[in-house]
Amino acid sequence: MTKLNPGRVTRDDVARVAGTSVAVVSYVINNGPRPVAKQTRQRVLDAIASTGYRPNGVAQALASGKTRTYGLIVPNIANAFIASFAHALQQEALDNGLVILLGDSGDCRKRELNLINSLLSQRVDGLFYTSVDRHPHIDLIQASGTPFVMLDRVDPALRVNMLRVDERAAARQVAAHLLSHGYREAGIICGPLAMLNAQDRLNGWRDALVEHGLDEQAEWVVSANYTRQGGYDATQQLLANGRPPRALFCSNEAQAIGCIRALSEHGLKVPEQVALVCFNGTEEAAFHSPSLTTVSQPVNAMAKAAIAMLLSWDGEVKLQEFSHRLVIGESCGCAAASPARA
Repeated sequence: MTKLNPGRVTRDDVARVAGTSVAVVSYVINNGPRPVAKQTRQRVLDAIASTGYRPNGVAQALASGKTRTYGLIVPNIANAFIASFAHALQQEALDNGLVILLGDSGDCRKRELNLINSLLSQRVDGLFYTSVDRHPHIDLIQASGTPFVMLDRVDPALRVNMLRVDERAAARQVAAHLLSHGYREAGIICGPLAMLNAQDRLNGWRDALVEHGLDEQAEWVVSANYTRQGGYDATQQLLANGRPPRALFCSNEAQAIGCIRALSEHGLKVPEQVALVCFNGTEEAAFHSPSLTTVSQPVNAMAKAAIAMLLSWDGEVKLQEFSHRLVIGESCGCAAASPARA
């Protein structure tokens, strides 16, 4: 039996066990650049298995200039939609032999900046990025020369890779569906107004009002964080102003859940007293009681496109748009199928 060196197993050890050269071991591990005879290749693979050898990722990165690692920066992983997107992105990365390093900025712009600097210092091959607000740190990433994809809408004049859904059109559609039930008193819990996506969803709701000949009532427009607490507090504010609107658009799923809790504390049922719809629903929307009428984004397709965009990065700016989907639940006043049948 070949005696191995104590400590970390090296390619020299694998070569001795396989009875071949270190160069041949490298050819097998890297699948080239020279071919290796089938029997020799198998001896090397058996030696790798018996010695427990693991390639040195740092050394490979130095040799190839690639770490096979990407960074993902999100505002808050507690957001169900962001979590579902991150999960889809990680699965797609694993399918491509890649590693995703997650950076959760906790809705803090300073922490977001620190995360970007940390990931760039680790020489990631690229970044997937959703910013806390409408002023992302794009100049810093561009200065590093690191490819990146924005996972949310930013100013097109910035000329960056971007995946997006037409959130204004999507918001208009789900709000119009709500109003198609004949409700005349309509309000909205929107996101923080400094965020472009909050503005898109608010404007989409306004488009639906115009489409149905309704006027906007200022007391029924409340801005809140994209959280359950945000939806809860905004609903309490609506109720404190007097009576709530008969129809309510919540700008994300978390806000809708918080809203329903606040309404229930005041003895108001959804949709009997207050009908509502929401944006960015996840699979959880179908299991809520009542089930939520929502707009969903194709996170799996978007994750696949995001990975492909960076893997094929050639310096050209790319923009890819995706279609949203209206998912009918019970919260708007419709009768919906159970989750098992949906």
